[in-house]
Amino acid sequence: MTDASTGKVVVNRVMSLDGYIAGPGHTMDWIFEHMTSATFPEVMAATGAMLIGRGTYEVGKRMSDENTDHDDYDGGAQFVLTHRPPDEPDPNVTFLSGDIEEAVATARRAAGDKNLEILGADVAAQCLERGLVDEILVYVLPVLLGDGVRFAPPGLDRIDLEPFSNVQSGGVTMLRFHVRK
Repeated sequence: MTDASTGKVVVNRVMSLDGYIAGPGHTMDWIFEHMTSATFPEVMAATGAMLIGRGTYEVGKRMSDENTDHDDYDGGAQFVLTHRPPDEPDPNVTFLSGDIEEAVATARRAAGDKNLEILGADVAAQCLERGLVDEILVYVLPVLLGDGVRFAPPGLDRIDLEPFSNVQSGGVTMLRFHVRK
C-alpha cells in the first residue's frame, strides 16, 4: 500500500480497558483525564493529516467548545468524511463526501511524507474493510466505561494484526500493530 517516500495510513484509537472508544452518549472527555498530546509527542510529530468521521468531528468540536482547558491536537490538515457537509463551513476543515478510497487518497496527498491518521469508528472500519490501513495504534487507558462505542463495529470481518511495539507513559499503554495484508 505505501511506498518508502510516503507515510503510513494509521488508525489511531484511544480505548478503555473494556474496549470502548467513546462512552455513553459518545462522551470522550474521560480521555483527557489520562492523556494529552504531550503523552506521546512522537505520534503528533509523525502525523501530517487526519481523516475524521463526521460523528467524531462533531464530538470533538463540542468538547472543544465546552472545554478550552484541554490542549489542541495539531495533526496537520483535517478532512471530515460525511454525506452531509455542514451549512456553516469550518475554515480549519475540508469536508469530503466521496468514496472512502478517494478520501484517503486526498488526505494522504495533504499528509505528504508523514502519516495519515484515521479517526472515527465508521471511517476506520471502512478503511480496514478496503485494505487501506497500514497500522493500528491503540492507547489503552486505565478506565472501565461499561458502555459506549466499541472499538470495532459489529459485522467487521476478521483482520489479522502483527504487534510490533508497546510503550507505557504513566497509566497509558500504547500498542502498535501492523495490519497483515
